[in-house]
Amino acid sequence: MASVPTSLKYTKDHEWVKVEGNIATIGVTAFAAEQLGDVVYVELPKVGAQAKAGATMGVVESTKAVSDVFFPVSGTIKEANEPLADAPETINQDPYEKGWFIKVEMSDASELEKLWDAPKYEEHVKASAH
Repeated sequence: MASVPTSLKYTKDHEWVKVEGNIATIGVTAFAAEQLGDVVYVELPKVGAQAKAGATMGVVESTKAVSDVFFPVSGTIKEANEPLADAPETINQDPYEKGWFIKVEMSDASELEKLWDAPKYEEHVKASAH
């Protein structure tokens, strides 16, 4: 299994969240990218749209499957990683740095308490791999 950065928060659906002040940068984990296989298309929400925790954020299409991606937190979308449209393989190559999806200005920071730390996420991945 790929390493799980300890500085991030995680969801059961394999999204990660990097928190800087009131901004949450969101992407999918290396485990998710491995499970998907070669990513060939990504659909991101529009800047300015409202994010609702648990709602569908977009779609990732790979050579194996089409998967929904979910908002881990609520707020306003401030930035989308537009280069992913032309280079979706970045999600496979660098999911935690260049492969981020969106940045959200959080409206309710308490939602972060529902997310997992790295050890809890690693347990989840090990359990789902069996």
